[in-house]
Amino acid sequence: MLPDEIHEQKVDVRIYSGRQTLGKDAAGEVAQKINDLLAWQETVNIVFAAAPSQNEFLTALTESSNVNWAKVNAFHMDEYIGLNADASQLFAAFLKERLFSKLPFNSVNYINGNTTDIQEECRRYSALLESHVPDIVCMGIGENGHLAFNDPPVADFKDKHTVKEVSLDLACRQQQVNDGCFESLDQVPSHAITLTVPALMNAPFIYCIVPGITKARAVYNTLNSEITEKVPASVIRTHPAVILFLDKESSSLLWQL
Repeated sequence: MLPDEIHEQKVDVRIYSGRQTLGKDAAGEVAQKINDLLAWQETVNIVFAAAPSQNEFLTALTESSNVNWAKVNAFHMDEYIGLNADASQLFAAFLKERLFSKLPFNSVNYINGNTTDIQEECRRYSALLESHVPDIVCMGIGENGHLAFNDPPVADFKDKHTVKEVSLDLACRQQQVNDGCFESLDQVPSHAITLTVPALMNAPFIYCIVPGITKARAVYNTLNSEITEKVPASVIRTHPAVILFLDKESSSLLWQL
C-alpha cells in the first residue's frame, strides 16, 4: 500500500525518435532486469499491459532469446467483463497472440471476464498475485491518465483490494475506439476487472511504455500535475524505480515543463 504521506520521486524519462527504437530499448531493459533477478531468485513474476501502445515492445520482447522464460510467470493487469469468450478484443487474446503463445513461460495466468461470479474471480486472481508477488510491471498510460483500468473516477491510491471490478468512464471507452479495437462506442464494455493502483505500484520495478501523439496530454499531466487520483498515472512519481519510455510524439508537450 502507498504511505499516507506521498513523497515524490524523480522518474527516469527516456525519449526516442520512434516507436520501434522505444520498444526495442524497453524490451532490452526488461530482459536485463529478468536476468538480474534470476541470478538470485528462482522465478520472476511479471504483469503485462494489453494495448496497441505495447505492440513494438511486446514484439521486441519475444526476440529476447537470452532470457530463461521457463522461470517467468506471466500475468495481465485488466480484462473486459462480458465480451464473448472468443472476442479478439479480450486482453487475454491480445497478449496470447502477441506474447504468451510465443514464449515458453513457466505459467500464464489469465483473468476471466466471462465468469458468472466476478467477485470470486477477483478473489481468485488476487490470491494468485499474493502467492506470486509481481517483481516487474510493464504498463502503459491511458489517454485519461489511467493505469490499467483505474480511471480517474475509480482510482484509489490507498485501495485495500488487489483486484476489483470497475466501471469504465467515457474517455476510457472512447480510447478503445480511437485505438481501433472497437468500431463504435456502444460495442465497448462498460465494466472490467483490474489490478488496483497499489497492486501495480507495489512491484519493485516498473517499465512504462507510452508512445503516440494521443498520449501527449496524459504524459504531460503525469509528470506535471499534482499527484492525485484525478490523474492516476501521476502516482508513478512516488515509485523509486520507474522508467518512462516516450517517443517524440508522446513527449511533445513536455517542453512546457
